[in-house]
Amino acid sequence: MTFLELVKSRISARQYTSKKVEDDKIAYILECARWAPSAVNYQPWLFLVVKNDETKRLIQECYRAKWFAEAPMYIVACTDTALSWKRSFDGKDHADIDIAIAVEHICLAAAEQGLGTCWVCHFDTQKCSELLNLPENIHPAVIIPIGYTTQSISRNPTRKSNEEIIKIIE
Repeated sequence: MTFLELVKSRISARQYTSKKVEDDKIAYILECARWAPSAVNYQPWLFLVVKNDETKRLIQECYRAKWFAEAPMYIVACTDTALSWKRSFDGKDHADIDIAIAVEHICLAAAEQGLGTCWVCHFDTQKCSELLNLPENIHPAVIIPIGYTTQSISRNPTRKSNEEIIKIIE
């Protein structure tokens, strides 16, 4: 499969089977995330792999969608602002950029392994921090449900044309 084929095969899955994700697939996905680039290679992230029912219920309190509760596991992708690089010109913290790159590595690696994922960013981050007892410098950025999906990957999503999104400056 080419990279473009892989990218086109990845969907935001909102239907999951109860089948557990194999440990070797989880390890592979996390290894792909570990190799994601980050500003100055600081790697300001923490990935919380949530597989047990008790912690899954806590995560579900932060985002109450029926489909979300169907996922057999979650990865809570967190930024570590104590480690993240800040641009000297304006102080811009690159933690959110770095975690976004790593999360997409997770989603693409999962797709390659035949798994569905979905970026969940609209959740109660404060509640999530409290329920998971995270230290002050660790911030949950994205919850990624992962599992075998019943959704078809054959879709044709709307995309803007190249003319709308690309400007060549010569």
